[in-house]
Amino acid sequence: MSLHLPADNSPPRSLHSDGAAALFSGHGLRCIRGDRVVFSDLTFSCAAGEAILLLGRNGSGKSSLLRVMGGLVQAASGRLEWNGEAISADREAHGLRCRYIGHADAIKPVLTVAENIAFWVRLWAPEAVPTAAALTACVEHALDRFSMARLADVPGRFLSAGQKRRVNLARLFAAPGTLWLLDEPTTALDKASIAVLEQAIADHRAAGGVVVLSTHTDVILPDARIMYMEDFAPRLNAVDAQWLGDEGDTKPASAVEDDDLIGWDSLRGDH
Repeated sequence: MSLHLPADNSPPRSLHSDGAAALFSGHGLRCIRGDRVVFSDLTFSCAAGEAILLLGRNGSGKSSLLRVMGGLVQAASGRLEWNGEAISADREAHGLRCRYIGHADAIKPVLTVAENIAFWVRLWAPEAVPTAAALTACVEHALDRFSMARLADVPGRFLSAGQKRRVNLARLFAAPGTLWLLDEPTTALDKASIAVLEQAIADHRAAGGVVVLSTHTDVILPDARIMYMEDFAPRLNAVDAQWLGDEGDTKPASAVEDDDLIGWDSLRGDH
């Protein structure tokens, strides 16, 4: 994986697939959280089997972009397309193809590990589990991928941070989807679990799946294309820049911290 650096002093404003037909794309996306523009004029395209790695400091818009891509947050402007068709025309279909794993651990404390995973299978892919036996098979397969079979009957409240993260990621195996949107998925994982995730991503891409991932740790992601979120920060003219510098209680959009995105995951119930 190589870093992309602009050839001149002007930052790139788009990220496109190299030659292959775009399966998933965004055009002129602009995101506003509260009264702040987080990113603007963001364009990308991703072909089947490709991966995009989102890089940027805290508050640069990585999490917001993943939520926009998943249809969980509405962009202020711009459009998303899947296979050339506007995602807004069939949001339900887009929801069925998306597998979004966010910061929050979507673990119900009173349910066992197996019951937590089964809940997500029934939500994401009910047609794949027409019988109780089929559901059990899906859950067992997911548990085996992360070596968690021994934890199947353990209630969520007793899990460590790393175990909760593995249960969250196990949803990807229990209910497969074409588009993986992973927000710092390696948080709290040990090296062995990271290796399992890396292999899962490689297998998913080989089967034609698309992955968009943000991370602050080293992840082996061969041939992934890099998207620097700072490239899409709103540009300020001299007057605006001076005003921002003079106002002690005002921050530019690029300085928005995670705490500014208050309670989004909790509102969705992903905990």
